[in-house]
Amino acid sequence: MLADGANAATLFSLVAEARVRQPADLVNAGVNAIPAIELAKLAQRLPALVVADVTTNAANTGVLMRVGSDAVLQFRRMAIDSLAVAAEADVPLNGAISARFVIFRDAIGGSSTAVIVGEPDKTHPVPLRLHSACLTGDVFGSRRCDCGDQLRLSLTRLDEEGGGIILYLEQEGRGLGLTNKMRAYALQDDGLDTLDANTMLGFDDDERDYGIAVRMLQILGCTRVMLMTNNPAKLDWLTKAGIEVCGRIPLHGPVNADNRRYLTAKAMRAGHKLDHLMTSLSEPAGTPADPASSSPAE
Repeated sequence: MLADGANAATLFSLVAEARVRQPADLVNAGVNAIPAIELAKLAQRLPALVVADVTTNAANTGVLMRVGSDAVLQFRRMAIDSLAVAAEADVPLNGAISARFVIFRDAIGGSSTAVIVGEPDKTHPVPLRLHSACLTGDVFGSRRCDCGDQLRLSLTRLDEEGGGIILYLEQEGRGLGLTNKMRAYALQDDGLDTLDANTMLGFDDDERDYGIAVRMLQILGCTRVMLMTNNPAKLDWLTKAGIEVCGRIPLHGPVNADNRRYLTAKAMRAGHKLDHLMTSLSEPAGTPADPASSSPAE
């Protein structure tokens, strides 16, 4: 419950800043809170809503749009079920890597891409990378994360193995979207780590749903994989969805002064398998090996 005189700045402070300007009384939001928050997340808005009671007559005037709670909760499943191949073409990549891009689109315009490197042998477990889109890391080479490094390592590794698949998924910022990812970065600059920044904004520490990835694999006829990841949770997600995960291939990217804290949080709090980097992570920032440090990819 907001105090008298609350304005837009007050609301933003409550939901998106590390230091709250004005306290609010906590009361139960009611049974409609869960689908309402889910609707905000689907729109990649902050999961924080201003709620007001309306009379039945007001709701029937036609001014307000009615959205049933069941429809919100079923929406993700409907989008996954509508997924289909929209286009595909060969795209030669740097390093003489042969690749075919298969574009998937759902009924609401969302699109994800399967990058098929070489000629994967589907009679054996197919090397697979589930890669969440990262504009800052993949395109601009941001040093705050290891996403771009992992993407390039996985392309090289798949080429060396003779073939495999990268599913490039619309999951910027672990499912928060680019705008909220920037808000999380601002909170990290104020001292929070990557997990606490996400929860401070009202999100789970990881909002990704791999239903789209599973459906893409099914359409591609690929249900036995060797997963390229440092995140054991991805193995569990795929296995529970009916994909046979036959093993894990680590992707060890470099550590630098800008991504050190991020990698530490992933290893210490999110369970990512980065034991091979713990020596580097424990070194003081700014050591001679730090700017481009670390173990080579394994």
